[in-house]
Amino acid sequence: MRYMDAVYAFLVATAVALLLTPLAGRLAVRVGAIAQPSDRGLARKPTPELGGLAILAGVLIAAALWMPGTITLEKVPHAAHGATVHTWALMAGAVLITLVGAVDDAVDLPPLVKLTGQIATAIVAVSGGAVINDVTIPFLGSYQFVEAGYPLTVIWLVALMNIVNFSDGVDGLAAGVCTIDGIAFAVIAFSLQGGTSAAAVLAAITAGGSLGFLFHNFYPAKIFMGDAGANLLGYLLGIAAVIGSLKTNAVVALVLPLLVLAVPFMDTSFVIAKRLKYGRKPWKADANHFHHRMARIGFSPVRTVIYLYAWTLMFAGVAIALHFIPYSSTNPDGSTTYRLGWSLVVGGILLVAAAASVYLVFVLEIFKIKRWRMVQLRKVDPDTSEWEIEKAAERDIETGEFEAVKH
Repeated sequence: MRYMDAVYAFLVATAVALLLTPLAGRLAVRVGAIAQPSDRGLARKPTPELGGLAILAGVLIAAALWMPGTITLEKVPHAAHGATVHTWALMAGAVLITLVGAVDDAVDLPPLVKLTGQIATAIVAVSGGAVINDVTIPFLGSYQFVEAGYPLTVIWLVALMNIVNFSDGVDGLAAGVCTIDGIAFAVIAFSLQGGTSAAAVLAAITAGGSLGFLFHNFYPAKIFMGDAGANLLGYLLGIAAVIGSLKTNAVVALVLPLLVLAVPFMDTSFVIAKRLKYGRKPWKADANHFHHRMARIGFSPVRTVIYLYAWTLMFAGVAIALHFIPYSSTNPDGSTTYRLGWSLVVGGILLVAAAASVYLVFVLEIFKIKRWRMVQLRKVDPDTSEWEIEKAAERDIETGEFEAVKH
């Protein structure tokens, strides 16, 4: 498999998804898979879903042309599972999760049924050989899961499906983020595994399907991907990370996928923590995602997605930089030596990314809400103190219950 295979697969997946998305929209109208405006959604008008069917078509066609029938991986010492991944099993999982999502888009399945479908999908994939048995974490070392690899991989895949699904709440967001993440995964996988990387091709296919759909989904969206698409993209990115890490013991094998997916991970973690804090069910949808909060403080849908695209690009760039910076080397005995100078550079990059994230999540919102609160409160009472304004702004940020700022 040559490097250009990923480019061709990307282009075909993009073209198929681009061409078939309008047909998926017409099917959605016929079967009643229509997203209605709601308090927690950002749809302004009834919008057809099932865009995930077009993404699936692009993925299946590109995979049939450029993915190998089997992916042979290096045998990991002490691994409990085989070193061969069957592409048909990966694609069977893709079809299954898309169908589960499509049914949910049409009839709104109970959460337990959706979770069962996600678990079944993950089991299909790991039964086909996509199982993590060994990972290496920078500065901590290598860890082998042996028998625990099977359930841990299922948890990983189910988590990715839900993370992408949770982030799909504003026109173009999930499709754009998955396009960026898929391209970043492809670059990293090719660098780790060379020109024969099936993981890189799968990541490129995922990015292509997302991009083709994005042409119809960017604001104002003509169609949504629905659970069919969001679960599919999360599944594919999870699979690409799994088979991309199985063939290497590089110290970045586990951390890079987490960095590339940092924005949706943080969004989901933030929302679930908030729900648990206030005694709500973790799976119960609400309007406290990053994109909801940005909308409430006056960000337009376009500004919101560009803001989140830029954040995602930052982390993708950090992940790629961490891979190419020579901060470590493997010794003949298999141990790892870290170079102090380059390790400090890596630490500095991570620190900058963390600081930027803190600024983007908290400082920007607090300053903007504080400014708005100052105007609002002092209209009522000109003697309102700075402390009262700050407390009101902090309460707004904490609860997420505030009106939009008018520009």
